[in-house]
Amino acid sequence: MKRLLLMLMIGCGLTLGIIADAEAQSAAKEVLRIPKAPLFRDPIHDGAADPMVIYNEQEKAWYMFYTNRRANVSTQGTNWCYGTSIGVAVSTDNGKNWEYAGALDLEFERGKNTFWAPHVVYDKGVYHLFVTYIRGIHESWSGIGKIAHYTSKNLWDWKLCGLIPLANNDALLDATVYKKPDGKWGMWYKNSRIGYTVEAVSDDLYHWKNVPGITIGDVPHEAPFVFYYKQYYWMLIDQWNGFGVYRSADAEKWEKQSVILGKKGERKDDNVRASHPGVVVAGDKAYVFYFTHPGWEKEGGWGDETGKLDEAGVLPYIYRRSSIQVAELKVNGAGVMTCDRDTPFDFYLPNASN
Repeated sequence: MKRLLLMLMIGCGLTLGIIADAEAQSAAKEVLRIPKAPLFRDPIHDGAADPMVIYNEQEKAWYMFYTNRRANVSTQGTNWCYGTSIGVAVSTDNGKNWEYAGALDLEFERGKNTFWAPHVVYDKGVYHLFVTYIRGIHESWSGIGKIAHYTSKNLWDWKLCGLIPLANNDALLDATVYKKPDGKWGMWYKNSRIGYTVEAVSDDLYHWKNVPGITIGDVPHEAPFVFYYKQYYWMLIDQWNGFGVYRSADAEKWEKQSVILGKKGERKDDNVRASHPGVVVAGDKAYVFYFTHPGWEKEGGWGDETGKLDEAGVLPYIYRRSSIQVAELKVNGAGVMTCDRDTPFDFYLPNASN
């Protein structure tokens, strides 16, 4: 009898162990957050581009700011890339799902103007927005871009501080801002007259002074993005065949490493090269957000429009629409940054800023 009871107890223990193991595996699957693809598409114009992701300290949610290109507007030339607002998507489930929340009201001059490439930093309880501003709408890649500076306490209500006087009559684009080891703020941006990334510095985020020379000038590019990860400062640039990767120990001298995300991926809408990076470092993880033009699959990405315009001379919607994607950045044992967009990974944005 005792032996029978012992066998029953052992059997029950094994059963409970199997159940517990199954429950643990199920819980692990719930914790594992492999990002959907695409991560986000804009429901108004379907032209989400230039993503920038930041944590909203007041709302305890993650905000994605992006250039809202007017992809579904049938118009000639590049008009659909101008007259753009900064769209906002919000995630309350740690980045798993994103819902469109509206567009920022940034207009400060008459008429309809253009806002591109938002970048936001948080300092001493204040959010600082640096965004490319161009007057009006243009049928070709023209207009003088300036870097506009705004401040906010909640990421919605923005006060214009002014246009930063960095270079007169030069088109300035795609500012990224990050604090350097010496405590000063660095701003890296594209000077279109030169065609490369240059730098400005500030003690307070309000007053800026240009640094002489060219910061990154080995290849034409746009959209520099600077961040700190794994004991180094990193800069990603969009060199139009993927992202150039640069590493620095002091945010002063930059060393070119490689090019990532130049080849097409296998996920939905991830079938072309990546464009315009934005990075979030979350603990020991680093995620790169970017956009794609999936309609350009045969050309590998944005390309020559010859033979693609319709009878009215308009580029069809299939080529204009864009999607936001995310991938994981890794640093190998040799200190080289890599990125495999096709490998599943844990994607989780914690409820706290880094």
